[in-house]
Amino acid sequence: MKIFILGAPGYIGGTVAQKLISIGHEVYGLARDKNKADKIEELGQIPVVGTLDDLEVIHNAAANSDVVINAASTNHVYAIRTIIDALKGTNKTFIHTSGSSVVSDYAGGSYSHEIFNEYKTFSPLPEKAIWYSLERDLILASSNEGVRTIILCPCMIFGYGTGLRRESIQLPLMIQAAKSLGKSIYIGEGENIWSNVHIDDCANAYLLALENAQSGSLFYLESGQSSIRDLASAVGKYLKQNPVSESVSLSDAYEIWGPHMTLSLCSNSRITSEMARKMIGWSPKIIFNPDQMVSESVL
Repeated sequence: MKIFILGAPGYIGGTVAQKLISIGHEVYGLARDKNKADKIEELGQIPVVGTLDDLEVIHNAAANSDVVINAASTNHVYAIRTIIDALKGTNKTFIHTSGSSVVSDYAGGSYSHEIFNEYKTFSPLPEKAIWYSLERDLILASSNEGVRTIILCPCMIFGYGTGLRRESIQLPLMIQAAKSLGKSIYIGEGENIWSNVHIDDCANAYLLALENAQSGSLFYLESGQSSIRDLASAVGKYLKQNPVSESVSLSDAYEIWGPHMTLSLCSNSRITSEMARKMIGWSPKIIFNPDQMVSESVL
């Protein structure tokens, strides 16, 4: 099949692209400039030069593909609407990448017992409201307009990617901060919990969803969980710091990481992947532990 991937030079999109190429699919990757285009071409992708704001480029590439996978922005509504408009009435597949921070709270490092499945209703934080509405009111709703829509919602991802970008987001930033500060840090009590999944298992879910998912499906992806304090301690241990981790306040975290990363690392984001295991046959192979997460996040 001809598959168009937005976010093809990225961590998730690049790893998914390599898996698709390895089983014989023709992968077209959106790249923002010639330099990125040349690099993904070396990996076997067919580059489409453009950004998420180049809506005509996106429309044409989507219309000429059998499958579109968005592994770029979760909430670029104009690019996503353009894809859906290009696919309406064709019954072609659109797989959109969400993220479990859509269910996150503003806990300041405190523990929450809440674990979310696909049926549990919730009110997203204001920072995530457009994201939530976009998924429910536009993407999933398009399954009634001749688009086979599927949303995959991974959590904190770890491990080495196989595309152009090999590293994840949160853990490398935690490691970078620990190196810069001379200490590994967490926010408040650090008892807030995130679910986790390995990049290889995450990418496998895209192949299974493409093959098995029903239109209008939403699947959470996770294979374990950890408190941020335990992750910070694993970072400190890996870097041989003493003490292995220390608490910082929210205001200090803002100065170190900025608001987006701080919101992520002070929140709880707990999901269960029972539905993906049952409905598309997803079975993650890599058993989670904090030390492995850290060791596989340092390039």
